[in-house]
Amino acid sequence: MIKSLASFIYHLLGWKGEGEVPSDIKKYIILAAPHTSNWDFFYGRLFFLMKGIPLKFFIKKEWFFFPFNYLFKALGGVPVNRVKNQNLTDEIAAVFNRYEELAIMIPPEGTRSYNPDWKKGFYYISQKANVPIILGYIDFENKIGGLGPVFHITDDVEKDIASIKDFYRKIKGKFPDQGIR
Repeated sequence: MIKSLASFIYHLLGWKGEGEVPSDIKKYIILAAPHTSNWDFFYGRLFFLMKGIPLKFFIKKEWFFFPFNYLFKALGGVPVNRVKNQNLTDEIAAVFNRYEELAIMIPPEGTRSYNPDWKKGFYYISQKANVPIILGYIDFENKIGGLGPVFHITDDVEKDIASIKDFYRKIKGKFPDQGIR
């Protein structure tokens, strides 16, 4: 029912979805890029509901106040205290051990503003949890939400991140001037 409703709303708004998670992959990180607007969450969440992906995402604990705490929890939100948690990547990687199937969405820029220096936490979580990265996107120019290729990291962080950024260069966020250059 939720998948059908999300699909109806998504398509009613003029959007389409593309791509699938390979059926043999049960645990993975989904990158959410380019992240240039709070609208990314709205269209992205509709897309993942439509696809039936049981997504979790980490969000600043400051957003978990009544009544939004109930909404974010229902949507898969997990509050984090970024000030207190010195080993946040270790904690998130450990979450993968608690689930048979798990998708965690992470915006690599770490902000909605232009940031040429991506946070590398997603990379280290992938490494520590031994899970692949799926390149997810919301392309506002073409009104497409999608799942791109599965990316398996190597031991060359800079080269891997450059390869991932290359994939995203053609995708336009809501505010393209804040996207990947």
